[in-house]
Amino acid sequence: MSKMGAIIPAPHRCFNMRNPLAKALVLFITISLFGTLLLQQSGEIDLRAAFLKTANTAKEAVSSQRPLGSNHQQSGWGGDGVHTPVEMTGNHQPDHPNNLANVSTHGNMHCDYDMDRLREWKKKYKLQDRFEYTRRYIQVSRQPIARKSLTKLDQDFLFDHVKVVDVNKHYQPEACPAPLVVPVSRSPYPSTANASDFMFGVSTTYKRFVDPKTNPTNEWKYWLTDNNGSSNGGKLLLMLMGASDSEMADVHEQLTSVGIDVDVYRSSPSDEMAVRYLTLVPTLYNHPLRPQKKWLVTCDDDTFFPSLHALIAQFETYDHTKPKYIGTFSEDSNNVMRHGEQAFGGAGVFLSVPLAAIVTENLSQCKSAEKIKEANTGWGPQGDVLLRKCIYEHSPVRLTLLDSLWQLDMLGDPSGFYESGIQPLSLHHYRGGGWHSALPFHYTKVSHLCGEECMMQRFLTADDFVISNGFSVAYYPEGTDDLDFDQLEGTFRSAPDYKGWNLDFKWGPQRAGLAKTGRKLSWDLQEAEIIWEDEEEKGAEGANKRDQGEEGQDGVAKEEKKKTTGERRKVKEVRQIYVRKHDDWRWKLADGATPMSRFDGVVELVWLPNMTE
Repeated sequence: MSKMGAIIPAPHRCFNMRNPLAKALVLFITISLFGTLLLQQSGEIDLRAAFLKTANTAKEAVSSQRPLGSNHQQSGWGGDGVHTPVEMTGNHQPDHPNNLANVSTHGNMHCDYDMDRLREWKKKYKLQDRFEYTRRYIQVSRQPIARKSLTKLDQDFLFDHVKVVDVNKHYQPEACPAPLVVPVSRSPYPSTANASDFMFGVSTTYKRFVDPKTNPTNEWKYWLTDNNGSSNGGKLLLMLMGASDSEMADVHEQLTSVGIDVDVYRSSPSDEMAVRYLTLVPTLYNHPLRPQKKWLVTCDDDTFFPSLHALIAQFETYDHTKPKYIGTFSEDSNNVMRHGEQAFGGAGVFLSVPLAAIVTENLSQCKSAEKIKEANTGWGPQGDVLLRKCIYEHSPVRLTLLDSLWQLDMLGDPSGFYESGIQPLSLHHYRGGGWHSALPFHYTKVSHLCGEECMMQRFLTADDFVISNGFSVAYYPEGTDDLDFDQLEGTFRSAPDYKGWNLDFKWGPQRAGLAKTGRKLSWDLQEAEIIWEDEEEKGAEGANKRDQGEEGQDGVAKEEKKKTTGERRKVKEVRQIYVRKHDDWRWKLADGATPMSRFDGVVELVWLPNMTE
């Protein structure tokens, strides 16, 4: 049988009374014989209508069974297991499909087909006119339990057949299945973090800042604000190489408008990049707010902190009154051998204020021409090396390793890492351009609904789907019993020299990758959207008010009240859009060439908040 197009071996006996199809056929034949007999003997009772009604019931029972799939691998995912939803009849087509009657008994669940959105995705992600579409609701159950890397659920992910929609048509709404219920730890929400012990320093360029592909505003907003227009206490010092006054003002305006507490500086383009990086430390130390801070942090413009509460809790275990140098190595042992055993800056380098004082005091010696030359490891002078040499040569302090910070020096498909179930304290190198591509700003949106610890948490359903929350939905058509989910799947490699083992010292040996085996099919997250409760309320209130000025004043007053009372901004739902292309090089059968599906696919997960909070 084909389940979502995956190959399931046919039963040994095709006429088995345990088979619903066989039962229906027996019922149909029995009714036919019995009905024929009665029709021959009675002219007074209208048995024909009763017979036809009963026979139709049997026919419906037959047609409602899941179709028998081909036992040939070529039928694949996109074989007999895909169906077309019921089309609208008549001339009327709804202008707003989401306004159709809610056919679910679960509150805000709607299982209609919003064709405007489907057409938008078709264009945005270059999908076929006909593609698979599955929407699944997930109910969060926040409990006083520890975070699990992998949580097994007793529910199926797939409620019915895979549906193939045509963006040029309209379809009837359908009944929503009961939502998946996922237990998660009662972890804090990102918006409640207090980062006032930290001051961060970043060096970049105005060109990188304004480029839509590298603009960091959304990412920084996540870990430097309450996501409601106010700072979370963290301070940012931003160095822009050779920027003009107008460019610095522009950057300052963009960042402060979303609530980021930032000071913008100009760095000299004549300085070596390594020196500009080292100069961040005295810039942080000499800032007027330094006496209020415990930790001064240097990082890159593509460093992301997804679990700020966990980061804060970790640093509360260190003595900030002593000189401390905290960070992590590259995951690639080649890079450690090449550059040395220092903290790699993309993962974040954390200095206590007393240690920053030592670096500041010795800055002139640490950035001398001789030291710059010594910091050249073959790839040009390295700022991380320059900082490490400054610390090691002017103090007895040595690096304290924090392995949950991640440099992510890897190339290729990053899914082995993001599907590992770990809770990272930092992420880096996620903007492509030679490194891997990822979307942490979208991955962490669900954290506003279920808490920081549920991002990248994995849920295994009874029908062998694994939801790596925020990153992917993967299906394993041959099951998961022989897969060790405690090991990372080997989907990526190091740069530039991959020896097969040089990533093992931090990640451990990875299990074999499943690309081109027919054993895995995955939809990758492309976007997520938070539906805030106050936005829904504001829309409803605005529709009922004639005086838009009054609405604006009330809205401002409500936002100010939330800021002063510390009230958390609540989430109504989070929608995640996962996409799979039929010609993705990874999702082939064991021959390495035949696609597992002939259709592109979209999975939409709609996360609902804990019902008791």
